[in-house]
Amino acid sequence: MDMSKRAYNILFHTHTVSGIVISVALYVIFFAGSFSFFRDEIVNWERGHTPGVQDEIGIDLDTIIHSLSKTYDLYGRDINLRHYYNERRVNVDLSASKDSTATDAAKTGAFFYMDTAGKSTSGYVESYTLGEFLYRLHFFAQIPYPYGYYLSGLVAFFFLFAILTGIIVHWKNIISNFYVFRPWAKLKTIWTDSHTALGLIGFPFQLVYAVTGAFLILQTLLIAPVMVFGLYDGDEQKFYQELESGPPTYELSYRKLPPDLSFHQYVTKTMDQWKDFKITEVGIFNYGDANMHILISGNMPYSNKMNGIGKIIYKTSDASVAYQKDPLKKSSYPDGVKNMLYRLHLADYAGLGVRIISFILGLVSCFVILSGVMIWLVARDKKNIPEKQRRFNQKVVWWYLAICLSMFPMVALEFILVKLFPSAGMYFIYRTFFIGWLLLSVLFYLKKDNGFIIRWSLLLGGSLGFMIPVVNGIVSNNWLWVSWENRLYHVLFIDVFWIALSALSVMVAIKLRTRETATCTPDKAEVLKNTIVIRQDVKSISKRLSN
Repeated sequence: MDMSKRAYNILFHTHTVSGIVISVALYVIFFAGSFSFFRDEIVNWERGHTPGVQDEIGIDLDTIIHSLSKTYDLYGRDINLRHYYNERRVNVDLSASKDSTATDAAKTGAFFYMDTAGKSTSGYVESYTLGEFLYRLHFFAQIPYPYGYYLSGLVAFFFLFAILTGIIVHWKNIISNFYVFRPWAKLKTIWTDSHTALGLIGFPFQLVYAVTGAFLILQTLLIAPVMVFGLYDGDEQKFYQELESGPPTYELSYRKLPPDLSFHQYVTKTMDQWKDFKITEVGIFNYGDANMHILISGNMPYSNKMNGIGKIIYKTSDASVAYQKDPLKKSSYPDGVKNMLYRLHLADYAGLGVRIISFILGLVSCFVILSGVMIWLVARDKKNIPEKQRRFNQKVVWWYLAICLSMFPMVALEFILVKLFPSAGMYFIYRTFFIGWLLLSVLFYLKKDNGFIIRWSLLLGGSLGFMIPVVNGIVSNNWLWVSWENRLYHVLFIDVFWIALSALSVMVAIKLRTRETATCTPDKAEVLKNTIVIRQDVKSISKRLSN
């Protein structure tokens, strides 16, 4: 790919500037996002649970409805039960009753989680988990809506721009440079070699996540043309229904049905119609009314059909099918695109192995971001750069390294804290993580030493990581062998995961220290050579003085 020197310089500086501007936010997204691949395992590790079934709701619908009816007046409500993640809880969303004669309590909606094992319920704040926190951190959901979402979407968009310009800039020598790594060369060469090689290895992964991340976060902007240009007569709900992303609506008839209706028969009927169908959502519209409808939706196993999205709506008055989307047939274009983007982004389409590989590539991407910033610093640490500018550049990198690398020990510490205080909830996680992250970042910055920050972030994170299985065993008695015997595989995985990650972190920190010592300490031959030279100089000076 031949290009003029001017075009090359424009692309090179664009790649550099776009990468530097988004570097901290992008590092946070990739680091938190890497742990998010194991969101379900982290949540079940916190609670000491194991899900009864994988990738489906797995409930007795009649039992759940009976349990809800003891607490709530359900007539005229829309009830939505949804399984988002592989855990024992299901999301329960109750709309306000459509009955105009209902009590004030019935006219109030509710949202909570229900444990399918004990039928206990809990709200969002008190049942907040570290797995949920890390998952939401990777798209900045902690920043007030919608600013955090838009920020993460824009970062993903500019990251897409950065990696494309990076490929173009390095295109001419991309193959030859991929096989070059000079670990004993000067510092800029080491950072450049690793940045190029690992950037090329992670390019497909990074491209997928830049595209899917930008789309999934910024898709809310699709509503703008509807409102600005008057499409769909400005009807936002009609627009989303056209995209099949909104629930249907049914009017209340004010004629009640007998209370002994069985809902589970519709689940059984659906499973008989579509073999191996995994039900992830059940919706009941106008509960207890003659115009009641039941929605059952889900998908075929991804090993059978990647885009096997299915949905069926039954009218309970005559058990007829009011709407059907057959998962065995070809999916619609909106369904196919949305589902494929979600599956690629969550990496949940081919088991745990793909998520482990995605985690490794996520950390590789963090290193590529880190090495890009270090290249920027070393390239500007030259004698022709004014001293004031050089000091400013160094301070920028100190802050950058302090903020980014302190995430690792803080995440490890948070795993310990949520085990020691299991009922603390959302605000406890927010306070301990963000305040601790800030304090550790400031301490690292005050050291003003790049090598110290890198080594001690790895040592601290690794040391705390080794403590995680120990604390888990002491608090919950779920030691490694106990988890194995009780088939608590999610709990076992997280403990083994932290042992492996901690061992790797400590090894890298020791290697970095050894390399620094070897670089700073000359070998015996070099010392002998220098000693001979010094002696010759001394003899020469002595002769001159004697003369």
